[in-house]
Amino acid sequence: MAEEKQGHHHHHLHLHHHKEGEEYSGGDVDYEKEKKHHKHLEHLGELGATTASTYALHEKHEAKKDSEHSHGHKIKEEVAAAVAVGAGGFVLHEHHEKKEAKREEKEADHGKDHRHHLF
Repeated sequence: MAEEKQGHHHHHLHLHHHKEGEEYSGGDVDYEKEKKHHKHLEHLGELGATTASTYALHEKHEAKKDSEHSHGHKIKEEVAAAVAVGAGGFVLHEHHEKKEAKREEKEADHGKDHRHHLF
C-alpha cells in the first residue's frame, strides 16, 4: 500500500497463530485475552446462526401463507439457511481456536521454570 511505503503502517490485532513447529517471536501472549476473544466470537456466531435460522423459518412460513410471492420467499429461506450453516461453521472454528488457545496456554505454563515450587 502507498501508506506503508511512506512509513505509515496499519495496525491489526495479531493473535497467537503460527504453523506447527515454527517459533513465535512476538513476546508474551495474553492467553486469557485470546480465549475471551474466541469465546466472544463463538457467541456472536451462535447469535448469527440462531438469527439466520429463525429468519429462514419465517420465510418458509411466509412462502406457504403468501402463495403469490412464494418463489421469492423460498429464495430468501434458502439464502438464510445457507447463512445459518455458514455461521455454524464459524462457531465450530472459533470453538476450535478457543481450545487451541487453552492448549497453548497449558504448554506455555509447562515450559516455564517451576523450580520455585520445590522450596
